[in-house]
Amino acid sequence: MDRLISLEPSNLVAIRIEPGQKCYGELTLRNVMYTMPIAIRMLPVNKGRYTVKPQSGIIVPLGTLTVEIVYHLPPGSLLPDSFPYSDDSFHLHSAVVPGAAIKDSVSSFDVVHNDWFTTKKKQVFIDSGIKIMFVGSPVLVQLVMDGSMERIREVLELSDPTWKLADSVDSRGQTLLHIAITQRRPDIVRLLLEFEPDVEFRCRSDSTPLGAAASCGEELIVELLLAHNASTERLESSRWGPVHLAAAGGHVEVLRLLLLKGANIDSLTNDGNTALHLAVKAGRKDCVRLLLANGSKPDVRNTRNGDTPLHIAARLGDEQTHGHTCLFDALKLGDSLCLAARKGEAGTIQRLIKNGAAINGMDQHGWTALHRAAFKGRADAVRMLIDNIDIDSKDEDGYTALHCAVESGHAEGVELLVKKGADVEARTNKGVTALQIADSLQYAGISKILIHGGNGKLGKEIETKSPAR
Repeated sequence: MDRLISLEPSNLVAIRIEPGQKCYGELTLRNVMYTMPIAIRMLPVNKGRYTVKPQSGIIVPLGTLTVEIVYHLPPGSLLPDSFPYSDDSFHLHSAVVPGAAIKDSVSSFDVVHNDWFTTKKKQVFIDSGIKIMFVGSPVLVQLVMDGSMERIREVLELSDPTWKLADSVDSRGQTLLHIAITQRRPDIVRLLLEFEPDVEFRCRSDSTPLGAAASCGEELIVELLLAHNASTERLESSRWGPVHLAAAGGHVEVLRLLLLKGANIDSLTNDGNTALHLAVKAGRKDCVRLLLANGSKPDVRNTRNGDTPLHIAARLGDEQTHGHTCLFDALKLGDSLCLAARKGEAGTIQRLIKNGAAINGMDQHGWTALHRAAFKGRADAVRMLIDNIDIDSKDEDGYTALHCAVESGHAEGVELLVKKGADVEARTNKGVTALQIADSLQYAGISKILIHGGNGKLGKEIETKSPAR
């Protein structure tokens, strides 16, 4: 350090590099002498690369002079050859000039004579400790891409906070957070968050950092962003929100974090799908189970074609035989239970119920296991189910299990349901009761059961069957 001049804030000068802007930094020189003015001259060693303004001047006792150092970026280059630290150096000459005429705190270059800095006439101090650090968006973008943790911190700490360089973007509109997330670097994300970037900043693809992390399945990064109050909701202009991205990607732990933070479980994408729609479509069974366990609604219809998650699961079951049963069970469709009910396998039904099968689960048409058993005339299955199931549950056409048993002509099933308290007055969506169905099909015995509440002699089962449903 020069004995006549102190460098403020330090001998390290931050030169900001930004595309299309002048690249410069500033250094304040302070005269530490109490009574004597000081003449200074500052010259870059590489004069073609830097311009110093002013190059010379006189500083009053205890006064200051701010020097601007301009860097000339090579044509066609976005970054200096060496960064963030430069190998370039400067020579700062200073000498005491007693009695120098000073109108202001700093004189013009013309007033400072070159021979003042010759050691023949005066004692001249030479400081060559001034160093350059390049800062700015392209510098930070490259450092984040390189994963240079220490250099990233040094650049951010030296930069003016008002520049908000933690929000720097690359040529594709991605912020430093987006880049770090893409590279799966939670350590860099944690570092960047210390400098308070905008966690809601949208890149050109309209994705927030939280959305990007959810899409990548980066659990730790999601946790860090949520701790900094990143919003869990979809932006109005975005196609999907974080919960949709996590569910579609099968990132169950990320999805769990979002739900714990209060994300709207049934929020819609811009085409009306919930996270459950997307998880079912992608076959993400763990995410489906988690969503249902947290209260997601399986009967929400999307706006494109009116599909519910149940409809999507049904189509997948037709097209992908492997694993669709597990998916239906995850959706609480009770597919395994329905299969056992349709076949009349009472023992299997008992085992499934004991193991926690969703007894009131519905298929894409709203049929429960009881609908299946009643329609197929599986009396033993009906007996096994009616004590634990919603006996009057309706399908999408308003049919109860009693309607199904009547329509298929199975008198024993009808009697079991009626004795258990099934609503004989229940009407379908078209306003039809079970008795009206029995009368129209001329099932006299079944009509008698319905009229007398199952207390009469079991009516003879009518052989004529309606078309299979």
